[in-house]
Amino acid sequence: MAVSAAPSGEAPAGRLAGRWVPWLVIGLWLVLAAGMVPLSGKLSSVTTDSAVDTLPASAESTKVAVLDDRLPGGDNNTFVFVYHRAGGMTDADRATVERHYNTLAKRYPPKATAAAGEDEGSPTSPSTDRKAMMFTLEVSTAYGAPEDIVGPLRDAAKDRPSGLELDVTGPGAIDGDMDAVFDGIDVQVLLTTIVVVTLLLILTYRSPVLWIIPLVAVGAAALTSMGTVYLLVKGFGIVVNDQNSALLTILVFGVGTDYALLLIARYREALHHHENVRVAMVHALRGAAPAIVASAATVVAGLLCLLVADLNSTSGLGPIGAAGILCALVAMLTLFPAVLVVLGRRIFWPAIPRFSTAVEEKPGLWGRLGTAISRRRWVATLGSLGVLGVLALGLAGNTGALREQDQFLSAPESVTGFTVLRQHFPELGGQPMTIFTRPAHQERVLGIVKDTRGVALAIPEQTSGGWANISVFPKDAPDTVAEYDTIKRVRTAVHAVSGAEAIVGGPSAENLDTEVTTKRDEKLVIPLVLAVVLIVLGLLLRAILAPLVLMATVIVSFAAAFGGSVFVFDTILGFKGMDYSVPLLAFLFLVALGVDYNIFLASRAREETVRLGTREGMLKALSATGGVITSAGLVLAATFAVLATLPLVMLIQVGFLVAFGVLLDALLVRSVLVPALTLLIGRRIWWPSRLSRPAAELPDGQQPLADDEEPALQR
Repeated sequence: MAVSAAPSGEAPAGRLAGRWVPWLVIGLWLVLAAGMVPLSGKLSSVTTDSAVDTLPASAESTKVAVLDDRLPGGDNNTFVFVYHRAGGMTDADRATVERHYNTLAKRYPPKATAAAGEDEGSPTSPSTDRKAMMFTLEVSTAYGAPEDIVGPLRDAAKDRPSGLELDVTGPGAIDGDMDAVFDGIDVQVLLTTIVVVTLLLILTYRSPVLWIIPLVAVGAAALTSMGTVYLLVKGFGIVVNDQNSALLTILVFGVGTDYALLLIARYREALHHHENVRVAMVHALRGAAPAIVASAATVVAGLLCLLVADLNSTSGLGPIGAAGILCALVAMLTLFPAVLVVLGRRIFWPAIPRFSTAVEEKPGLWGRLGTAISRRRWVATLGSLGVLGVLALGLAGNTGALREQDQFLSAPESVTGFTVLRQHFPELGGQPMTIFTRPAHQERVLGIVKDTRGVALAIPEQTSGGWANISVFPKDAPDTVAEYDTIKRVRTAVHAVSGAEAIVGGPSAENLDTEVTTKRDEKLVIPLVLAVVLIVLGLLLRAILAPLVLMATVIVSFAAAFGGSVFVFDTILGFKGMDYSVPLLAFLFLVALGVDYNIFLASRAREETVRLGTREGMLKALSATGGVITSAGLVLAATFAVLATLPLVMLIQVGFLVAFGVLLDALLVRSVLVPALTLLIGRRIWWPSRLSRPAAELPDGQQPLADDEEPALQR
């Protein structure tokens, strides 16, 4: 079918697109970049993963951590050295352990504590099976962070007899190994994301030059967002951890590239109808900007819902992610089109879109898919729901909490050392709890703790600053349900001591409080996100039924993506549970980002419905947006999949789950289920707007036809 290239609107559009406008926009961005680039490099200097900053101030373990830091010796990191020989420790082995301890105690004064149960004259402790020895070493933070210390500690203990094995573990070593995973993660994520997006853009446009423009614009947005987040941290005290910093990069590149793909698709269409590239861009922005702005508003609104979360790292992700999305939105609606206009049509070489008075429209793959769905609406609906339902069955798999020791894709020495420690020193095999109580009640609290079920050992420590410290070793392995139950029993027992003001903390207690806080946050954030996204959809589509249908498809899609991912994690990858933060993050990203593609499709469908009716409007929208939305889904999924290349189980789970969910949403839900449901419901999908009324009820008095032949509606 030949469609005439309508020149109407050239004059007003031309006035909006003067020759100087693109250059002014580019100049303003250069000025902005000059100020933001130096600030973006400072973001890593304000990131933190400490429990005091991550956990809410009201958490009991946070109070312990704050008090511990304030008291003498509280700035120490504890390392545990476990020496072991399968055939039993020899005299030479024991002498080596003593020598190592003396050397390290001199190198890292002022304090090296004795092993539990030993006096100060015997810092090293043999196991009852005589196959292992251990000692603990507390190193002041004045010597550096855990990741800076753990390497030299291991190197200092390398000279030992053949066959004598050593594992350096303990809270300090685990923190050091965890920090090593995140060391340079921002650069790694940024470079990997750039490579992935570059390859996908080249494959999408098959142009040697066009891919550069979106990448430059998104890169400018990323640097601007990093500088903006740095200013937010300095101005408002927002918590930024390494995880959120990595997610910021992924979000900006993912959604920024999506916006670029949508705008380029509209711009390419407009170039066929308008000879002046500036006029074509104005028309492209008029067509694409409302959906892009609505998409960004949905994601930003969803992210800002995280501000109600109690967990600082979760609430901090809200403004961090929102800043990234807004920077991407502004860059892709200003800098990106300005550069495209300046470079002209030749940027599309070799497939340069030519201006023509008659543009031939071909049905294409997506047009044929729409026709097939229209003929088999029930089959398409039930088939899609069947696939999603089968995937959702995976929710019955292992969704238990992932232990901190199981967070690593490849277990480091600090994790394997815990296993060895537990094997030879069962009474010290758990992460110690720290109890602070008033000195006058220390003996009573100590006695109660020793009698508490699940406690292997309780040791009175120093008294200072009006507080007495007690170290408690649980019988069960760290971060297990049994250990968490012991922590709860200990807290209940010591809280009952009147006047003691006892509080219980420590690494495992921090993990317990984090898990409890996250579950509480889920109950607040998830309903709020659903309500906010529903409101945005209602305002965009000016309807009630359509937003409800779209939200229902997104929720079903999330359940299917989550269930399918659990099956992969449990059965194929063999993960030992799911990180407590994954469900909330995945829900947020899949609902907020997943609804994007429905926004792009539904907004175009509504636009076409005004001219063609519901059936033809949906089919036209699917044909026009199918290719670009699929490309956008592939790019967004690939950017999140970058997280799956990192050696931390939590990031792998988030990356895989979101990538899988985005693909599921883009390829099945948006492509088949939403069009099929729209065609089944008909014009009523737009209820209660006037688009849902029979034609006879319209002011123009048009006569009603069958649903499949709805008349064109005037704007």
